[in-house]
Amino acid sequence: MCSVINIALNNNLILTVVIQANNSERKQLRQQLRKARQSLSTEQQQDASIKLLNNIVANNIVDNAQICAFYLANDGELNPKPLIEYCWSKGVKTSLPVIHPFAKGHLLFLQYSANSKMCSNQYGIDEPVCELPDIVPLTQHQLIFTPLVGFDLNGNRLGMGGGYYDRTLSSLKQQANISLIGLAHDCQQVDALPQENWDIPVNKIITPSRIINC
Repeated sequence: MCSVINIALNNNLILTVVIQANNSERKQLRQQLRKARQSLSTEQQQDASIKLLNNIVANNIVDNAQICAFYLANDGELNPKPLIEYCWSKGVKTSLPVIHPFAKGHLLFLQYSANSKMCSNQYGIDEPVCELPDIVPLTQHQLIFTPLVGFDLNGNRLGMGGGYYDRTLSSLKQQANISLIGLAHDCQQVDALPQENWDIPVNKIITPSRIINC
């Protein structure tokens, strides 16, 4: 069985991808969407990052939060660094995910500030040095901003394929006071994502131009 998925590109063109279902579908779709975001120029990435900040500030998304989880952009992901710095300026604490040292395939969240000691993980991504006093339990967050490779309007999220966020966030299904927010370029939207029963959807998708309540 084949699926037809339309990918929105930044120049208002639609890329139509015909792919086999289901694991093969996710793999091919992931490749196409990663290429789309990687193709953005440095100038486009910087512009998208500032527009993301303006969009979130204009809609008061983070102002009432005490602790927000973020990520450091990699592989063409939408860069939340200006938003992180805005949070610092407002006294909102921030955290970053690190690969859990004991629970395989899970993430641990550590306090992150301008003075945090950093190191590179096994994927070459910067993360805070794992120190016990800096651990922030998931349940202490009000907002968790996640990266993603692709999304649809129902809040379904396609990640890089490692399952780290899905495993880690599965315990939050009943936590109504914690909002999961996916950050993405507009070109990462598709009509519908093939889903597995372990996939964790997000409550909102925020792009440089839109806020999508899912």
